[in-house]
Amino acid sequence: MKRNFKSYITISLKGLGMGAADVVPGVSGGTIAFITGIYEELVTTIANVDLSLIKTWNKNGFSMMWKQLNGNFILALLTGIFLSVFTLMKLTNYLLETYPIVVWSFFFGLVLASVWYVGKQIDRWTLKLISFAIIGFFVAFGITLLAPAQGIDHPLYFLLCGAIAICAMILPGISGAFILVLMGGYKSITEAVSELNFQIIGLVGLGAIIGILSFSRILKWLFNNYKLITLAILTGFIAGSLNKIWPWKKVIDSEIVKGKVVILDETSILPQYYDGDPKLIFATVAAVLGFILILALEKIAQKQPLSDAKH
Repeated sequence: MKRNFKSYITISLKGLGMGAADVVPGVSGGTIAFITGIYEELVTTIANVDLSLIKTWNKNGFSMMWKQLNGNFILALLTGIFLSVFTLMKLTNYLLETYPIVVWSFFFGLVLASVWYVGKQIDRWTLKLISFAIIGFFVAFGITLLAPAQGIDHPLYFLLCGAIAICAMILPGISGAFILVLMGGYKSITEAVSELNFQIIGLVGLGAIIGILSFSRILKWLFNNYKLITLAILTGFIAGSLNKIWPWKKVIDSEIVKGKVVILDETSILPQYYDGDPKLIFATVAAVLGFILILALEKIAQKQPLSDAKH
C-alpha cells in the first residue's frame, strides 16, 4: 500500500507534536515519535543516509535517490517539526511561564502514559528485561539530578552540544533542550538563535548532523539485534525522566537571561510543601488529559498504519 497525501499530512501533524515537545526542557520529541508509531521508521531512515545516495543519484537519477532516502517521509516530518518550532515555541513558553504547574502536569500525564505504552510493546517481561528497565530508570533519574555545567565559548564545544542534544532529541525520555541546560549551552544557543548568530547556529547544526547520523545507526542496530532489551531500557529511561517534569519544584539556582528567569537547578517536592498554590485539581485534570491524549494517539496510529515500505 502506498501512502497518499492524507498520510503525509498525518506525518506532518506528528512532526508538529515532536517539535512542540522538543522546545520544552524535559519532554523528548523521540517520545512523541514512539507513541505515534513512526519511531523505528524515523531511526532507520536517518541511519540509511550515506554516500550510496549520491551513487544512486548519479546512476539512476534524483527520483530513485529520493525514494531510497524515504524523502517524502522526512520532508513531511520536518515540515511539521519546523512549523511547530517557529509557531508553537512562543505559545509553549508563554503557557510554561503563566501556568507552569498545569502545563507540567499535562506533560507528566503524557510521559507517564508513554511509559505504559512503550512497556506494553514487550509481550512477556522476564527478570532480565526488568533488570535492564531498572538500569534505564536509574540512568535517566541520575541525569535529571545533575547540576548544570558552565558553558564554554569554543567552536568544538558548540559542535559537541549539537551532537549530544540531537541524540537526546531522538531518544525517548530526556529532551535535547534539557541536555543543553545541563551542558551549559542552552543560554548561548537560544541567544544565538534569537540574534541570528549564524556562526554558532551553523556549528550546532553541523554537530547535530554528525550526532544524529552516528547515533541513529546505533539505535537501528540495537532495534535489529536486541529489540526487547532496547524497549526495556527505553521504558525505564522514560520512567526515570519523570522526575524532571514533576510539576512541583523548589528552585535552588537560577539566572536572568534577557529579562527572563532561567532555572539552573531545582528539586522535586510534594504538593503540600510547594511555596504557593499547588493547584491540585487543575493539575490532576491536566495530567489525566495528557494520559488520555496518549491513548488517543495510540488508537489513531493503530487505525492508520503509516509504514508500508521496507527500509
